[in-house]
Amino acid sequence: MAANLSRYFDPMESMAAQTEGGSIPHVLKVIAQRYVGDNPPHEPVYRVTRTSAIRKGADHLYEFPLQSMFKDMEEGQRVYAWAKLWIEQPQEFIFHLRCFGPVRLYHNGNQRFGSSPEEEFSEAAQGAPALPIKLKVNLVRGWNHFVLELGKGREGNCGAAFGTGSRKNKPFHFLAPSDEREGEEGWIYTAPSAEPLNRIPGANQAEAATGAEWLPVCEEGKGRLDLLYGMQPGYSAYAWTTISNRTASKQQVTIAGASYGPLRLLWQGKEVYAAQESGDFSFELDANPGSSDLIAQCRCDAQGWGFQLGDIAAPGVELVLGRRVHGYKGQWLLLGPLSPEANINPADYLALDKVAADLRMNIFWTTDQPEANVRPFLENELYGRWNYPLGVTLSGLLGTGGLLQREELANYVAGHVEFATSTYAYSLWDRERFGAAGLNNQLSHIDSLDDCGSFGALAIMAERIRPLKGSRTVADDIAHYIMNVQDRMEDGALYRKVGVSPSMHNTMWCDDMYMSVPFLCRYAELTGDPGYRDEAAKQLLLYKKYLYMADRQVMSHVYDVANNKPSGTVWGRGNGWVFFSLAVLLEALPITHASYPSILAFYRELAEGYRRLQGKHGLWHQVLIDAESYEESSCTSMFIYGFALGIRHSWLENPDPYIRAALAGWQGLCERAVDKRGNLYGVCKGSSWSYSHAYYKHDLGWNLNDTHGIGIVLLAGIETQRMKEWLIEKG
Repeated sequence: MAANLSRYFDPMESMAAQTEGGSIPHVLKVIAQRYVGDNPPHEPVYRVTRTSAIRKGADHLYEFPLQSMFKDMEEGQRVYAWAKLWIEQPQEFIFHLRCFGPVRLYHNGNQRFGSSPEEEFSEAAQGAPALPIKLKVNLVRGWNHFVLELGKGREGNCGAAFGTGSRKNKPFHFLAPSDEREGEEGWIYTAPSAEPLNRIPGANQAEAATGAEWLPVCEEGKGRLDLLYGMQPGYSAYAWTTISNRTASKQQVTIAGASYGPLRLLWQGKEVYAAQESGDFSFELDANPGSSDLIAQCRCDAQGWGFQLGDIAAPGVELVLGRRVHGYKGQWLLLGPLSPEANINPADYLALDKVAADLRMNIFWTTDQPEANVRPFLENELYGRWNYPLGVTLSGLLGTGGLLQREELANYVAGHVEFATSTYAYSLWDRERFGAAGLNNQLSHIDSLDDCGSFGALAIMAERIRPLKGSRTVADDIAHYIMNVQDRMEDGALYRKVGVSPSMHNTMWCDDMYMSVPFLCRYAELTGDPGYRDEAAKQLLLYKKYLYMADRQVMSHVYDVANNKPSGTVWGRGNGWVFFSLAVLLEALPITHASYPSILAFYRELAEGYRRLQGKHGLWHQVLIDAESYEESSCTSMFIYGFALGIRHSWLENPDPYIRAALAGWQGLCERAVDKRGNLYGVCKGSSWSYSHAYYKHDLGWNLNDTHGIGIVLLAGIETQRMKEWLIEKG
């Protein structure tokens, strides 16, 4: 990677070349508009998932437990499983595979892997610490078809687990490659056979051409709820559709059909038909242009339950699902069975964002086909996703909306946050029911500070805009996790006993100051409990104990707990997280707090250490002490932010050098890292760690418009603008 960004960046295209005097509000506006334009709001995608032995595990690998699925499978027989994955841009991606018997993997018709005996282990050892096989696959733009050929080993072992190698950031879900099941989530598979497929499926391959019958068989519900739920006298269920009038005038609609038990029909919330026993029925409605909800309440008696409707005899009017469900061609969604004690209003569940809480069980909408469940999936690249880089990205957008008085930016952020918080309770249920949640994959499975603190702090700030459904419950659960669940050293310092990969086990990262301290400060303010702020101060001083390099006045990136020593590597963004968090804490900490003098002294020491390392173009480098490493935008922004905030709050005894450093840093960003379209260059991608600076300098490159940097550039601009205004007012 080049030592600076000039190799990739035309100065004539820079933001500085487009703005007179580097107008900060203009720069912020363009960056924010580009981001929002590239990531517009979208709702979840609803898909059918069939109840099956093939399901995702907590690691987001699909599990194929052939020993329980086909107990009579013989040696020499094979089972084939087939699914497809849509990819927007070509990329090399790592998948994980566990082999419980002989396995071959095909991608787009070509074999990519075949197991050897030493790579196969018993299905009973699935929970053992054996590592999965990592497979690099060159994914193409469009549909990527995957086929697993699963055999039975000599010791009787068979099956596999296969899926994404990045459950945190790329929790891929596969779709059924079947015309009959088009849009359905999951895999189709064959019964055991000694005969191979006629042809291994690839792109645009028809099922019939393979010469196999694919399972599971899709059954029709036929309106008979006893086929779905069995005979449960006294129980009830709701069915929901909409009457869609696509004409410009009111239409008279005939609703006719047959009920198999007690039935009530509600249209626009009002009862329009009721019967206490089975029989035919017919009545008329006047449907206005547009869509209106039609809800049926069915109750089970001794004879049965359910109903069927005939065709609506009105031009331009039809029954349409209230939400599109991919993989389902029917007209009704069902909510049931509900016990006699249940007391719910079906209208409360039409948003499809929560489960119905019966006294005996929690339920969600399904189709009218047996075992065909409805599930929401997050399929946006960024909007609605919950992860720590987006926590800082959206914090920057929120602050930009406030500075520019752009209400639509604040509403965009609030909508993104509520996408996650409103479905939090559902995603916990979804994970328990299906093995891995289709949305909120990190929030529903918190096992690190990365999963919760950054975005949690944002959610607390976003709720100041307007109440956000589920936000307080999320905040409370995050606080509980940080205070009571996250692993700690004997002295209470937060650390990573178990990381996302073995190399990260038993480590302490300076990044985790940002993943904990801002949230603890915001939560203390939310609850009025200063104990959380005390914990934030305690953590910063503990991290200083383990990671501060006093001779250089900078932070080591990582402390290796297993070997009881710091890495000694001076990564730019890791240091930026600490300085950013120090500034947030100092702003929240009363000057009378017992730790305030120590925190302030630490801030000043780091400020001086970072100021001395500023590069000649105003930016800081990826490796702070190596001017030949590339100029890095996210750490630059965090140092600007910390300096500018310190100047406004008079934390710096001699502010003039820091004023110059902040202004030079902002000018450097505008000249060398932000172009006129609001694209951001030079943001280091997500990292692992190393004892060697060479890893950070040569292996850890930068991405265009990486979410690790967009928000912090915005926050740096906001604080630089406020600093300038404060200096003018001060005179």
